[in-house]
Amino acid sequence: MIQLDQVSLRVGNFHLRNVSLSVPAGKYGVLMGRTGSGKTTLLEAICGLRPVTAGRIVLGDTEVTTLPPAERGLGFVPQDGALFQHLTVREHLEFALVIRRWTRERIAARVTELAGWLGLTALLDRRPHGLSGGETQRVALGRALSFQPRILCLDEPLSALDDETRAEVCSVLETVCEHTGVTALHITHNLAEAERLADCLLLLKDGRIESRHPRA
Repeated sequence: MIQLDQVSLRVGNFHLRNVSLSVPAGKYGVLMGRTGSGKTTLLEAICGLRPVTAGRIVLGDTEVTTLPPAERGLGFVPQDGALFQHLTVREHLEFALVIRRWTRERIAARVTELAGWLGLTALLDRRPHGLSGGETQRVALGRALSFQPRILCLDEPLSALDDETRAEVCSVLETVCEHTGVTALHITHNLAEAERLADCLLLLKDGRIESRHPRA
């Protein structure tokens, strides 16, 4: 579950006040709204990258409002993938696992599993230079999911992709969610993308969240 309860925050002159939203456990939430409405700011607050001035953030059964990002148990996929140019695809998938001191055997098994789900097996020894947009986002997704987080946050991960590649990565996201049961919150401006992926569609408008259920 992802829950914001009367959250307020401020970035410079921009304010959001008393925002509440909820994505049930195991569901795929999509957050939409006009440019500048505060979507990414809310996502950053959930990830622990922006402090809140009031309210509560709950992930799963744990309040994380004041916890640092590393203790929130979530994976994050930024808009541009943010891959490290000196690391191979394999090393990206291993990155969080090495930090968490998984054994070599567990790391190897997890990388094999992720590469299979995400269609990255043939790319494991490649570096980011030369990867397509879709491949880049699949690597970023694999890195975010590697340590088996309970929550996945995605900030417009498909915005730079052409229609064919967007459809391909949407299929990957559907497969990943089916395999993992992760609870997701995904920001997009693309209505077709939202309607395809969303179990619950959240609209941020005038500082308020309106909830729709496209799969009801």
